[in-house]
Amino acid sequence: MSDKMSDDALAALKIAFTYMPKSMDVNRFDHGEDFQRILADIEQVREILLLNDVDPDEVEGELRPDSAPNSCY
Repeated sequence: MSDKMSDDALAALKIAFTYMPKSMDVNRFDHGEDFQRILADIEQVREILLLNDVDPDEVEGELRPDSAPNSCY
């Protein structure tokens, strides 16, 4: 089975990923005992994006170039 997604499914995953919390914002204080599960979910989505030749760190800038922070490099 291939891990490559259809273009529509990949576009939907990119959109959903932009609404997920960033890993550095997930902690026990804010998310309780679910914080480790949330981190695992975020990592799973990142892995699927990478398998589909998408840089997770660039998704928001790709979808919303006007609202994404500018790169400093």
